[in-house]
Amino acid sequence: YCFLFLVFDLVMIYSDCAGYPFPTAPPVDPFAKIRVDDCGKTKGCFRYGKPGCNAETCDYFLSYRRIGADVEFELSADTDGWVAVGFSSDKKMGGDDVMACVHDDNGRVRIQHFYNVGQWAKEIQRNPARDEEGVFENNRVTCRFKRPVYVPREETIVDLHLSWYYLFAWGPAIQGSITRHDIDSPPVSERVVSIYKYEDIFMPSAAYQTFSSPFCLLLIVALTFYLLMGTP
Repeated sequence: YCFLFLVFDLVMIYSDCAGYPFPTAPPVDPFAKIRVDDCGKTKGCFRYGKPGCNAETCDYFLSYRRIGADVEFELSADTDGWVAVGFSSDKKMGGDDVMACVHDDNGRVRIQHFYNVGQWAKEIQRNPARDEEGVFENNRVTCRFKRPVYVPREETIVDLHLSWYYLFAWGPAIQGSITRHDIDSPPVSERVVSIYKYEDIFMPSAAYQTFSSPFCLLLIVALTFYLLMGTP
């Protein structure tokens, strides 16, 4: 009886040495970094922050591209909570389809679907996202997912064949639940966005905005003239 156990152990040892180890769990693929050199060429991009920023340095970054019957979105923001994009018909929060990437207390980044009811975001159980992946690194939430271009008509999920204003937002999370966005007036796309047109659009954050209105320019010219004329 003991001899049989000894033979069994020897067979198992031989199997390992012969190159037949016990199976192990497959490795987890690392999150592929977001490429910005494709912006305006094979995908559309929005950057908000410092001029020249990329997906790892912008306050907020979003890209989109069509892949068959889907649209792939990539989002990244300087936050430890959540980053989101909303699809709106009027540039205002309320009645919007929202996709958010949320960093939870376990270190995971989950893709959630919300619908804005007034100034409040209500989570919707029907989530059109697929092929989800996300990561939290260097105090940034970054994610990638796909959603269908077209879905049967439903109030909370818009048809991406149509053009929408894009609402960009990010902010803190408490126990995996989103809270109010970081800035009082989050950026919004200047015009409606078509998934069939790839652009690379930069929007300066408040710290980098300059006086660009005609009134401000005239005021600067007037002050400069006054100072020059008043100099003896």
